[in-house]
Amino acid sequence: MAVKSGVASVAVKNKPARGKAVEPSGESDADTPMALGDEEDIFPVSRATHVDTRLGFIMHDISRLRRSAFDQIMKKMGVTRAQWWVIVHLSRHDGMMQVQLADMLDIGKASLGNLVERLEAGGWIDRRSDPVDGRVKRVYLKRKARQLIEEIHSLEFTFNEQKLDGVTRGERDELLRVLTNIKANLLNMISNSPTQTNGAAPK
Repeated sequence: MAVKSGVASVAVKNKPARGKAVEPSGESDADTPMALGDEEDIFPVSRATHVDTRLGFIMHDISRLRRSAFDQIMKKMGVTRAQWWVIVHLSRHDGMMQVQLADMLDIGKASLGNLVERLEAGGWIDRRSDPVDGRVKRVYLKRKARQLIEEIHSLEFTFNEQKLDGVTRGERDELLRVLTNIKANLLNMISNSPTQTNGAAPK
């Protein structure tokens, strides 16, 4: 990558002629820092922009790879990641209403209903009518699910140490601080978006 006058030029590798199929290069999405237009072979971006874009790709890849690695653990335990997520939230709010659980997980009521039905059939949870309003269903963990949580907690230390191998304690603390700040910024962006302010312009 050549640097000229403080601007980095990012070259497009193996750009195909228009109308021709693109052969797989074996490179991951993270090898391409940003989407480039067809009109130029060289697209100038500042070094800061290049780094910021790469950071976005890396955070996405880490999230995806972590989910994949955790899925392998969950598969051995007999539950999917989606089912495990329901169990985790119920461990913190056992007996909550099914509609509240759907809101907390940010998924549709129908989708959650299917998850809950499978968990109930597997003996992980139990649905009971609300004592005050019989039309409302509350969801409770069964002993089998609580035992699963204990097993996962025992595996969590090993999983985290493998995931963070080579990262010092100080670096982990700094990483947590930085990612927490990024999360807060994103939450602020969402809360100030037009869809969250009844059509009002962002502040």
